[in-house]
Amino acid sequence: MRKLMMALGGSLALAAPLAQADVVGLGASVNYWDSDLSGTAATNGDAVDIENELDLEGDSSANASLYLEHPIPVLPNLRLSYTSIDQSGRGELGLSGFDDVPAGAEVRSDLELEQLDLTFYYEVLDNWVNLDLGLTARDFSGELVVQQLPAVPGAAVSKTSVDAVLPMVYLAARFDLPLTGLSIGAEGNAVSYSGDSMHDYNVYGQYQWSLLQFRAGYRQLSIDYEDDDDRLDLDLGGPFVSFGVTF
Repeated sequence: MRKLMMALGGSLALAAPLAQADVVGLGASVNYWDSDLSGTAATNGDAVDIENELDLEGDSSANASLYLEHPIPVLPNLRLSYTSIDQSGRGELGLSGFDDVPAGAEVRSDLELEQLDLTFYYEVLDNWVNLDLGLTARDFSGELVVQQLPAVPGAAVSKTSVDAVLPMVYLAARFDLPLTGLSIGAEGNAVSYSGDSMHDYNVYGQYQWSLLQFRAGYRQLSIDYEDDDDRLDLDLGGPFVSFGVTF
């Protein structure tokens, strides 16, 4: 991790003299992400299959971002992004059970994932090819509650939770198709250290009309993180659509 951060810091230092917008730019967007979930959760040495045993389904998803670009040399541009995912479902545990919930029990499960990103980045290229490079501080939290049914007094409940602030590499690239308002691009954040990792990327097509911006694409989020005795090893992926404004 230390070598990675030092190498990225050196790259940013080299890019900084080249990276400044001509004018101040401001933009915001909201999007809908239709994600499928798979993976496992573990606590106190027990593991449960999120997809096959808990049968979780998406209930709600909130995604929004805001960015500020400026012509001040050396200082990085800023991006703030927020993602919130709630999934719930009813399922049946396997023969091994999970934590204090007995084997074969019918359960209701609720999963909440939330992340807030603060990204500092430079525009390395800013013409028909756009390239941004930076660092993201991600405030990430996740909680899975598994409740034995019927939920009467004395019914078993298990809670798995992780919470961390993670430094991540940020990279974004976009290729504009001349005279069309159309472009294609990709962006992502990633970190991997000491057995834990998180990768979050998307690819998209974009149409720009005046101040309005429309995107459609695919997003993939992979989480493998351990917090004391609790661990989430999850994959979320699916299509998204986005609407934004730029100034």
